[in-house]
Amino acid sequence: MRNYLKFYIDGEWVDPVTPKTLDVINPATEGVAGKISLGSAADVDKAVKAARRAFDSYSQTTREQRLELMQNIVAEYQKRLNEIAQAVTEEMGAPSWLAQRAQAAMGIAHMSTAVEILKNYKFEELRGTTLIMKEPVGVCAFITPWNWPLNQIACKVAPALATGCTMILKPSEVAPFSGYLWTEVMAAAGVPKGVFNMVNGDGPTVGVALSQHPDVDMVSFTGSTRAGIEVAKNAAPTVKRVHQELGGKSPNIILDDEGFAPAVSGGIKAVMTNSGQSCNAPTRMLVPGARMNEAIKLAKEAAESTTVGDPNGNSYMGPVVSETQWNKIQGLIKKGIDEGATLVTGGPGRPEGLSKGYYVKPTVFANVTNEMTIAREEIFGPVVAILGYKDVDEAVKIGNDTVYGLAGYVSSADPKKAQAVARRLRAGQVQINGAGPDFMAPFGGYKQSGNGREWGDHAFSEFLEVKAAIGWGKEAAE
Repeated sequence: MRNYLKFYIDGEWVDPVTPKTLDVINPATEGVAGKISLGSAADVDKAVKAARRAFDSYSQTTREQRLELMQNIVAEYQKRLNEIAQAVTEEMGAPSWLAQRAQAAMGIAHMSTAVEILKNYKFEELRGTTLIMKEPVGVCAFITPWNWPLNQIACKVAPALATGCTMILKPSEVAPFSGYLWTEVMAAAGVPKGVFNMVNGDGPTVGVALSQHPDVDMVSFTGSTRAGIEVAKNAAPTVKRVHQELGGKSPNIILDDEGFAPAVSGGIKAVMTNSGQSCNAPTRMLVPGARMNEAIKLAKEAAESTTVGDPNGNSYMGPVVSETQWNKIQGLIKKGIDEGATLVTGGPGRPEGLSKGYYVKPTVFANVTNEMTIAREEIFGPVVAILGYKDVDEAVKIGNDTVYGLAGYVSSADPKKAQAVARRLRAGQVQINGAGPDFMAPFGGYKQSGNGREWGDHAFSEFLEVKAAIGWGKEAAE
């Protein structure tokens, strides 16, 4: 049983202003795995004041000082990697192989990437007689989700530290253990007091207090589009910078050539990874209408070969994160059946042999139209909708016919054809032929998938203000 009842404010572990706790549920057992304290607006105010005080000095640190600090964080994180991976499995059900190789590993990947960028990043540029300066935006509030907890913490904290910002983190109260361990790493690495603060709590209380606080200069939120809209509304009166990475309903366009079969199978496996709980998952598979039956057979085989079970065992897929999510997914699966989609495999209820835990059957629907609910709404579970198209133009049209624009996927044996389709997709990131992640590539969305970019050097600009000092180089120019 984990009991994480203190917050980290101004370099110290402190009790909440008003004691209030929340049970954290292990989704594989439905049992209580630990407790956290729930913060209040008073706790947020303490953390913001600490970050504001620290900003005066931290914003003036040198590149070399920040590099040394971030390298210390990487070293301390490496020591705790296995422990952090175990916490992720316990809090949100990621299989141990995924927690180790991807979930926990993301923390090191983003921090190490930021270190390499910082070494040569240009914070100043003389244009004629004007000096363009990039300066830290200030105090940042980070509201992070439960589905890839370390990824979302690291890809915000790393560029913020690198650019000289101070910050307050609110990890998801659904999966808070890894955020607490991250905070212990920060403390052990010697992050100056007040530069990094952590307050646990829920969105309506701590999240709102952070978004509204007049001394917060920027709020960066990752989560649902619905919640992102509320964050933006709460932030608007103080005209703070709002950075959002929100929902997705990403198209996976598979072209009609010899690459078809592996692309269908791979697309199914990609959605089942992390139990479908990835905002950029390729959940709308688009195939040539003439090959729908072939796609059904391939998708059925891939889904039914996906093992589901104890995340501490050898299963490919664990549970979804909570009873709330399980119920939402079940409702959308039923909606797909009711609206006339062909249920290829999976469906309502738990997989056979699993009577406890928030497990969902790997589910595939075919003959889906883009007007159906399962093609419009983000399910955030292991559910794939297969849609048919008559030609590439229609595939692109269907792919772009969504309020979202986070990611897109294209597969073809002919790279040039895949590239041509990739250019036409209205999404912030397009993966071609199953390419793996690129930590230097910007990540973020068009339309209602958010604004701004994370990952790589593009993330740095989100945390920087631009100042023009006109006449700076006048004497030198003369």
